[in-house]
Amino acid sequence: MKLITILFLCSRLLPSLAQEETTQKIDCNDEDVFHAVDAALKKYNAGNKTGNKFVLYRVTEGTKMVGSDTFYSFKYEIKEGNCPVQSGLTWQDCDYRDAEEAATGECTATVGKSETEKFYVVTQTCNITPGNGPILTAQYTCLGCVHPILPDSPELEPVLKHAVEHFNIDTRRSHLFALKEVKSAKRQVVAGLKYEITYSIVQTNCSKEQFLFLSPECKSLADGDVWKCRDNAFVDIDQKIVDFSQDCNIYSGQYLTHPLPAKCPGCPSTIPVDSPVLTEPLGHAIKKLNTENNHSFYFKIHTVKKATSQVVGGMRYFIDFIARETNCSKANNMELGPDCEVKSSGNGLSCNADVYMRPWENKVQLTVKCQDIQMRLTNTCEYKGRCSAEEPVPGSDEKSSQ
Repeated sequence: MKLITILFLCSRLLPSLAQEETTQKIDCNDEDVFHAVDAALKKYNAGNKTGNKFVLYRVTEGTKMVGSDTFYSFKYEIKEGNCPVQSGLTWQDCDYRDAEEAATGECTATVGKSETEKFYVVTQTCNITPGNGPILTAQYTCLGCVHPILPDSPELEPVLKHAVEHFNIDTRRSHLFALKEVKSAKRQVVAGLKYEITYSIVQTNCSKEQFLFLSPECKSLADGDVWKCRDNAFVDIDQKIVDFSQDCNIYSGQYLTHPLPAKCPGCPSTIPVDSPVLTEPLGHAIKKLNTENNHSFYFKIHTVKKATSQVVGGMRYFIDFIARETNCSKANNMELGPDCEVKSSGNGLSCNADVYMRPWENKVQLTVKCQDIQMRLTNTCEYKGRCSAEEPVPGSDEKSSQ
């Protein structure tokens, strides 16, 4: 009996098995779906040396993942046919065996379609229930085939944990990041397992100054920076990660994306002067200021007056700030520390910083230009022609100029 007319009794709604951006639901009328299921069932029947061939009953759910190769992941149900496995007939030529005696089964398979239009079975697991016996499980894995796996697969957990820890340790970010979403994952069996994983991570409320590692207290920030990463990992037969590479790029963030006009990529955008995103560029700026000036005492940031950012193959910050002289001398201190307090009668500097950062390359380029506030006062007095002794020094107000 020819079964072409009843091969695809698919469910009308086919749930997605993966969350990759290129994943599509299977269309039952797609001819390639038939070839993918046909390849999977023929592979299963070829693995049986005795008994009868199994015949397709229906496809229940599945997805199509499009990439360099196209992959079909699906579930299908089968019933025992009346053709012996040694008959040389295809399953399409067989009829169903009597229902009371026939074995039934459900298979989960991933089938790839190469650029040469060849279909090949990557993985397959079939649970068979004989007419009068226990359930039997048959598994097949194509060794050496690169194939997609489910983004929520438990086997990815140790690799993703290693990946997030690597990012938090290796990058110069002020806060810890946590896993946000796994976009896609691939696996290859090669005397161990190779993984390629695409995922996103999000900034948490835990600063590195207070937390060495992620803990239950670390919560994702709704407006935090989001990075997109693509990692390659090799796990040996002892389940150890022996080779790992990571490539991450900033994807979005509160101060990165919100102020930019939709039609103006790369335009400068204003940042609130109390934004935590300024902590790192300001740290670079004050360090450079203290290294290059000839004052005997360290200066520290006192007031941020204005700040903007710009996306230019990295992040570029333009910051206007007031720096005040502290009580920490360079002779007695190796660097500016948290205990250094501003002198009540110390000098003040009005500064402009241009800081360019590429965190994934640990690259920082900056210039800092400062002018003594007393000099600015003198210039202002000369311009006005007079200057009262009680006239406040520009920028000396203790309140932030915003």
